Amino acid sequence: MAYEWIIDTLAGTWDETYRLVAGLDDREFEAPTPCPGWSVRDVVSHLVGFELMLAGEPLPPTPEVRPDYVKNDIGAINEGFVIERRGRSRDDVVNEFRTVTTAAAERLRALSDEQWEVVGWSPEGNAPYHRFMETRILDSWIHLQDIRDAIAMPSDDHGVGEEVVLNRFEAALPYVVGKRAGAPEGTRVRFNISGRAARSTDVIVVDGRARAADAPGEPTVEITTPAALFWRRCAGRISAESFLRASATDVRGDRQLAQAIADGLAIMI
Repeated sequence: MAYEWIIDTLAGTWDETYRLVAGLDDREFEAPTPCPGWSVRDVVSHLVGFELMLAGEPLPPTPEVRPDYVKNDIGAINEGFVIERRGRSRDDVVNEFRTVTTAAAERLRALSDEQWEVVGWSPEGNAPYHRFMETRILDSWIHLQDIRDAIAMPSDDHGVGEEVVLNRFEAALPYVVGKRAGAPEGTRVRFNISGRAARSTDVIVVDGRARAADAPGEPTVEITTPAALFWRRCAGRISAESFLRASATDVRGDRQLAQAIADGLAIMI
């Protein structure tokens, strides 16, 4: 199967999440996470709810008054699943997570290669199904780290999940530099990401558009930071100020532009 790696990565991430939350006590299960507005319970409930939605289950009511952290209709649907589970026991929610994600992995394994290529709805717009499921890796992997951070056990899981997350956020850097930060013509921004999946990317603005550079050059601003800080900022888990002021982040060149870029890095839906 062409996309078996996606299934294996999702299933592996869900298995690790289950092993983690199954060992939590009630206090840890209610701990706030870096995901705005959500506790560990809420993160698990969201993962359950989204897979139920993909399986065709009816949607719960969405909140009449949306919290500030709910930014769109998908967020409102997610919040409905979260609210629905806040009165349930920890064991009930954890066991439901195990049942629902196991069924989701089985459903994915039953798809034909042709079904993986079908273009349809996704939170990012119409996309091939394999692209949508890559987004599920991104979401599930980051939420696993949210839980780890909430209980003070940060240890980013390296492997394919991390690669997907970093690749997705790296691909969005031209949008951040050009649209969000409004970098002027001729700007070159270099991002040096350190860690197991280290990479260095130059983004340049040419003819009013930002794109990945295909030749070396002197950067207008250079940002060097660990992968753990990079993806957490892109996911909105840390503020622009925390990102820039971290001892592990080094900024050289135009500080004003660096601030605009850091402000624009929070791109996760």
